[in-house]
Amino acid sequence: MKRIQNFIDGEFRPPCSGRYIEDVDPATGRVIAEIPESGAADVDAAVAAASRAFESWRRMPAEERSRLLLRVAELIEENFDELARLESEDNGKPVSLARRMDVPRAVLNFRFFATAILHAETRAHVTDDRALNYTLRQPLGVAGLISPWNLPLYLLTWKIAPAIAAGNCCVAKPSELTPLTADRLAALTAEAGIPPGVVNVVHGPGAGAGRALTAHPKVPLISFTGGTKTGADVMAQAGPLFKKVSLELGGKNPNIVFADADLEQAVATSIQSSFANQGEICLCGSRLFVERPVYDEFLGRFLEKTKQLRIGDPQDPSTEVGALISEAHLRKVEGYVALAKEEGGEILAGGKRPAELPERVRGGYFLEPTVIAGLDCSRRCMQEEIFGPVVTVTPFDSPEEAIAYANSTRYGLSSSVWTRDLQKAHRVAAAIDTGTVWVNTWLLRDLRVPFGGMKESGVGREGGFDSLDFFTEAKNVCIKL
Repeated sequence: MKRIQNFIDGEFRPPCSGRYIEDVDPATGRVIAEIPESGAADVDAAVAAASRAFESWRRMPAEERSRLLLRVAELIEENFDELARLESEDNGKPVSLARRMDVPRAVLNFRFFATAILHAETRAHVTDDRALNYTLRQPLGVAGLISPWNLPLYLLTWKIAPAIAAGNCCVAKPSELTPLTADRLAALTAEAGIPPGVVNVVHGPGAGAGRALTAHPKVPLISFTGGTKTGADVMAQAGPLFKKVSLELGGKNPNIVFADADLEQAVATSIQSSFANQGEICLCGSRLFVERPVYDEFLGRFLEKTKQLRIGDPQDPSTEVGALISEAHLRKVEGYVALAKEEGGEILAGGKRPAELPERVRGGYFLEPTVIAGLDCSRRCMQEEIFGPVVTVTPFDSPEEAIAYANSTRYGLSSSVWTRDLQKAHRVAAAIDTGTVWVNTWLLRDLRVPFGGMKESGVGREGGFDSLDFFTEAKNVCIKL
């Protein structure tokens, strides 16, 4: 069994407590590794290492930092198959998805920010021929980075790459449920030549290591991706210390299909947006709203494709739906399916554990893709984030009704709109309260655009130069002429 260590100041170290917790493969229910049960002492050591490395790293020319980040991207590519296998084993997702999305995006994250810093620019203002003002953007110091279990490598690199590209050093706290690729990435940064202390990885539960990081007085900024409840706790810890905080939180995302949409494409993509990664993506379209004239046709096609999805061993390249992250999470999702029945919903597909699975994964945490109809938007299953392979389907009669349905929750992360009418697409997109609106597509990401949520789906924006702005502080210099 693999025993993972913290990565601090360029070396792997055991936790100060000497205690470890188990890492379980969701597909089999078996323990595959032990990870440190880190706490404040480990975070203190990591922050101290990052602080020592900061002055030399921030003064390194951007061209040299860029070269080192590009080397990390190359090493991720060189270890592509291993990282995809580890991601699938640790998270329960199909290895085909890890190969198609998670690992390629990790490469792209490092490449994008490595080159973005070579094209950064700042503003200058002449004040009535009396003064010249110009803006400096400077790194803050130690960045605290907390990433979730659903897209472990994808989202960890989304934070580390811009943080260190901008000249900060970082202390990363990956989810204790999915530590394997974070551990491997730490080793790859050292192999790439990233100096000791620039990247530090501390493992452990959020209540210990995570809270110690968000409350640390020498960590001036926190980038967090995770649940809304935990995000509120992060803000409560960071607020009194006046830290810069970026929170990307939960979603209850609407997927609106108008009668004039390309139904074939809408169905095919909606299957992906509903059930990709077992529905464990904060951007999944978990609420389907379909205009009444095509509701029956859309639903028939959607159900047919849902029932054709292949559930099985995540390591099998043909598997399309893998295991949920843990037994506790599986029971939570099953609880929502039971609640949907109590609330008057009808289970049209799925809703139960698969009857047949390959022998290797019969102890895993699997749930059939589930489609529920007949729920009012006020019901809990239509309001609360389920974060599993569960989607609700509801008819609507007008654009105004669809917009009202879409905006009826406390979340506002993303949405999708399907229509051939360009004017309608613009009008509806402007009216939906989400940080991202996809029209006739889903999860088509351009790393230059701002990303984040409205309402209880988050605070702040990252992506492109928004990320580089977040990981730096603006300073005005005024020179009298």
